[in-house]
Amino acid sequence: MKLLSIVTAATALFSSVLAAPSAEPSVELEARAGTPSSAGTHSGYYYSWWTDNAGTAYYTNENGGSYSLQWSGNNGNLVGGKGWNPGTANRVINYNGTYTPNGNSYLAVYGWTRNSLIEYYVVESYGSYNPSSAAQSKGSVTCNGARYDILSTWRNNQPSIDGTATFQQFWSVRNPKRNPGGAISGTVDVACHFNAWRNAGMTLGSNHNYQIVATEGYFSSGSAKITVS
Repeated sequence: MKLLSIVTAATALFSSVLAAPSAEPSVELEARAGTPSSAGTHSGYYYSWWTDNAGTAYYTNENGGSYSLQWSGNNGNLVGGKGWNPGTANRVINYNGTYTPNGNSYLAVYGWTRNSLIEYYVVESYGSYNPSSAAQSKGSVTCNGARYDILSTWRNNQPSIDGTATFQQFWSVRNPKRNPGGAISGTVDVACHFNAWRNAGMTLGSNHNYQIVATEGYFSSGSAKITVS
């Protein structure tokens, strides 16, 4: 089954990033096509950043839970953000800043679990492509005063935090999305989504890996400056 085009970027992250994490990188690492892929801790937060270098993308770790990202060229995949490792099942995540995509992109709480291996997204906003359009509907839930569509998909023999594997993806997609194109802020109570997923027969694994507020771009351009707390 062919899945979301933007998911390719996210799943490709793990074979590249986890191979060579960096504990405390400089604020911005220059490369021929922008900032090279890396993952680790910065200013008290976990971060993850991956790009295939097909376009030009600059990711910057800033003080505390802040990061910024600019990408251009309408080519290639990229995804990055800040948060925590490990994640938890009851964290209330706040974010604010600016998010201006031009084309295929999203802003989401993003993470993984093990036992079972699950990749999950709580999508707050997106650009030209609705990431729920290629997933199986499992209903809806109201969290933090907003309606979210609940969906699931499968990835077969694809890269993951545990190498090539077959695993499910769980999704909550805000409907309507928060408007992109400038200032953006919100709160995500992950327990609300996780409980709704469980009630829909979608059970996360018992061991949490990382949990970040991520910005992703796929064959697009744009910018984001996000603070996570």
